[in-house]
Amino acid sequence: MQLPADAVTTAVLLEVVRISGLPTERGAPYPGRTGAHWIGNEAADALALMGSLPPGERHRCGFSPGWSVRAYADTLDLALFEAAFCFSCHEVRMQGTAVPPALTTQFFDAEALQAQALLALFREAAP
Repeated sequence: MQLPADAVTTAVLLEVVRISGLPTERGAPYPGRTGAHWIGNEAADALALMGSLPPGERHRCGFSPGWSVRAYADTLDLALFEAAFCFSCHEVRMQGTAVPPALTTQFFDAEALQAQALLALFREAAP
């Protein structure tokens, strides 16, 4: 999976969200409950894990993401990016000020060890 390089180097905080629905308008954050805030090495390790997700093929499920990660710079105002993960259709959708159009929709191998490790981290962070 490709992450916005500038955002990865700028991010100081990751917010993990258990998604409860889809946004009501384009560009709005995915609704849900925050389960964890990762900073320092924890955030860097999670970003590295996301960046190591191998590409995959699209599966049809209608995109029903369960988890989202929002990355913030040290100003903590607008999210640099939000990545919503659907482990059923193997799709991740990204949005935010640091996301170029080419990275907004990607597919990953949800069966890969890296994806299973990321899912385990999300589950540990469940609210």
